[in-house]
Amino acid sequence: QVQLVESGGGLVQPGGSLTLSCRVSDVPFSRYKMSWYRQDAGKERELVSTITLPGPATTYADSVKGRFTISRDGYKKTLYLQMNSLRAEDTATYYCQATDRFTQRQFWGQGTQVTVSL
Repeated sequence: QVQLVESGGGLVQPGGSLTLSCRVSDVPFSRYKMSWYRQDAGKERELVSTITLPGPATTYADSVKGRFTISRDGYKKTLYLQMNSLRAEDTATYYCQATDRFTQRQFWGQGTQVTVSL
């Protein structure tokens, strides 16, 4: 069973930065496509960014391109999301997701809250 634990959320002013982390339990990290999603109250969950191996290859939602950077550390089995130039509309609960590249089974973290406000 894959376990994902997010951290790094918090309150930040517009224009500020945060880095989210997602620690993955003891599984072959390279087996999983890793993604960040977000969901604000009353809205649908949105795919923010994905990173896959080999490459690694990355994709971003148009709303975060040029501001967010996804990365992964295979040794630490940790996924990151560096968020810069944060805006009020980035406020949401951010979720880490792992997709098994062979079975397509998905696993989710518990979420971490990001609030962008003065």
